[in-house]
Amino acid sequence: MTSPVAFFDIDGTLFRSSLFIELIERLAQAEVFPRETPEEYRAEFTAWKNRVGTYEDYIDAVLESFYAHLPGVHYGTLVDVGHEVVRDMGQHVYRYPRDLLASLKARGYFLVAISQSPKTILDRFCSSYGFDKVYGRIYQIDSEARFTGKVVDVNLISDKAAIVRRVYEKEEVRREGSIGVGDTDGDIPLLETVEKPICFNPNALLYTHAKAVGWKVVVERKDVIYEL
Repeated sequence: MTSPVAFFDIDGTLFRSSLFIELIERLAQAEVFPRETPEEYRAEFTAWKNRVGTYEDYIDAVLESFYAHLPGVHYGTLVDVGHEVVRDMGQHVYRYPRDLLASLKARGYFLVAISQSPKTILDRFCSSYGFDKVYGRIYQIDSEARFTGKVVDVNLISDKAAIVRRVYEKEEVRREGSIGVGDTDGDIPLLETVEKPICFNPNALLYTHAKAVGWKVVVERKDVIYEL
């Protein structure tokens, strides 16, 4: 017996920020990373906030800083800081995807989370929302449980369509009635693989594509949820 399946992007789609960004900021505050780490991507952050730069450039700069400071950090330290982030911010989610998740779970859907954030923090965050499977970045550790800075299976986690194919192959799910929820053009490969794509608070590139192909577009602004 197979179940219907739903795929959710997490950062910016369910979570109202980025778990990855919140993690690196907290690592700097705890002095696991240098306290000045946020200054390394401040220019990209400011450009994005002023709408003269892109969110992708901002995230790329954050990733560069994360990779620069991760080697040598103990696995347990990262887990502890990640759990603090989830404890303090785990309820900072959008209403529409939160309620959709609860509805789909009640209807027997197999729920899959996909994110570029570290899986250690994703597992804790996603457990509160009923996800059955979580895909996030896994970082290599050495014999002393310290991070080397390398990502395990980077080709898989970077290809959301490949993740969807893997789920169909490994889990007892069916494509009939499948749902995908994403917020940027990077989610287009994921949304193309499901029967019912939902573009939630999309960026301009995803919105343009969605209108061209007839995908559902949902916007949540303050306490109002509406379709475009």
